[in-house]
Amino acid sequence: MIENFINIKTRDGLIDTFEVKPDEGGPFPAIIIYMDAPAIREELRDMARRLASMGYCVLLPNLFYRVVKEGSYPFTFAKIREDKSHFSAMIKTMDDTTNELVVSDTKYILDFLDNNQNVKHNGYGAIGYCMSGQYIVSISATYAKKIVAAASFYGVKILTDKENSPHLHANKIEADLYLAFAEKDTWINEEALKNIQEYFDNNTQNFRMEVYEGTEHGFAFPDRHTYNKNAAEKHWSRIHNLFQKSLKNK
Repeated sequence: MIENFINIKTRDGLIDTFEVKPDEGGPFPAIIIYMDAPAIREELRDMARRLASMGYCVLLPNLFYRVVKEGSYPFTFAKIREDKSHFSAMIKTMDDTTNELVVSDTKYILDFLDNNQNVKHNGYGAIGYCMSGQYIVSISATYAKKIVAAASFYGVKILTDKENSPHLHANKIEADLYLAFAEKDTWINEEALKNIQEYFDNNTQNFRMEVYEGTEHGFAFPDRHTYNKNAAEKHWSRIHNLFQKSLKNK
């Protein structure tokens, strides 16, 4: 495979981005991975590589670029369970990276893909984890003609009581949308899951939601203490099926 570290220019600066794609056979369908709160790390790059091995051009942008480039984050994820200051710094960085900012950034990421000769331009895919659940819903609604398939795993802030809650624009989504959640998740309760299921069932055209039994938040990440191999492989199966249908078979 071919790997590159690139910068994508936005109105607020340069997003440092990891790009990976097969070394032959292009142009390829493209997928954007929206990171979780612990930010860019080798674990996420390995997941991007696995996705690229399926025949995609994959972008993994550092959504915290307004704060700092990858490798210099104001927290160390390995220390957040033992040091509250690292946890607090991670949460602040996450909260400062608002839904509106990421929606704005996505315009520039999509422009980059539109002008990339190694990429097919008949619609793109997106995957989000944890904090990026809100982003996945919002970009799918905002760029409905370009995002044709989107998946979120244990996503947060998808349905809130705020006036700008992402779910309020679900009726604009044209993509095949898949939302998956952990059975036991301190970030989201059963009532919220019920409300998400009901709202998106009623307001989106091509929607599927699953709750993975026996799992906790972060189950798809191999380096996380909540990693669940069976659930992680199921998550990969769902990703494969979603993008095979919506990107490769178009």
